[in-house]
Amino acid sequence: MSDWALTETVKTSAGVVSAGQTGQGPDLVLAHGWPWSSFSWHKVIPTLAQRYRVHWYDMPGYGHSEKRPDRRTSLDVQGEIFVEMLTHWRLCRPSVIAHDFGGAISLRAHLLHGCEYERYVLMNVVAVRPWGSAFFDHVGRHVEAFQGLPQHIHRAIVEAYIRGALVRPLNDSDLDRLIEPWLTEDGAHSFYRQFAQADEKYTAEIEPSFGAVRCPVKIIWGEKDPWIPLERGRQLHRYIPQAEFQTIPEAGHMPQLETPGALLDAVGKLL
Repeated sequence: MSDWALTETVKTSAGVVSAGQTGQGPDLVLAHGWPWSSFSWHKVIPTLAQRYRVHWYDMPGYGHSEKRPDRRTSLDVQGEIFVEMLTHWRLCRPSVIAHDFGGAISLRAHLLHGCEYERYVLMNVVAVRPWGSAFFDHVGRHVEAFQGLPQHIHRAIVEAYIRGALVRPLNDSDLDRLIEPWLTEDGAHSFYRQFAQADEKYTAEIEPSFGAVRCPVKIIWGEKDPWIPLERGRQLHRYIPQAEFQTIPEAGHMPQLETPGALLDAVGKLL
């Protein structure tokens, strides 16, 4: 049974955030990406919680957190919210596992805002330009055309987009839980706003500092990632040469859902 649940709400500068925590031991923070939520970690949380106090949250604009149209939720803002969440939990030096945009967000928190980490895992992360698929770029340039689509068409787009990240199919329950937050009225608007707010400048400004990461780092990559190719992971490793680097065969963009056992093995060797 999953230990994942959203049991607390936190008021942040970008809106009210839903969060959770479980387990005992050293602190470990999980940072999800786009278009995911903290639910994406539900398969690995029970094992991690046997050794760590595990913390997670849905980023503002995502999952079950507030999706306010008057609040920006771009990567620069999310980096600041990551700092606010560590402060809320009173975490001075947690370990961090970051996925997708969670990589850029936690890197910004570390390199620009002074957050210190004990151990750091970067998994299939957005960090090195260029990032985003052709569809990602297209929607970002034509957001207004997608706003107000009929519900069944919007759901089909969200589902197809999520399936496009995978090389191993998810069960229907997991897929539904990933899609569900985007199907409300505010969720649908937030879904397309994220495309519009994406800007590579938020990683460009920290790329020169990647080598200055101040803790042990491991880069993990699903070898068959359809969204962020393996070469992008190797490029990130060249920027952070002190990091360990490991690939996960037969995994796409979501190792935590596609191959959770292999991910836990890879993570365990660092943590």
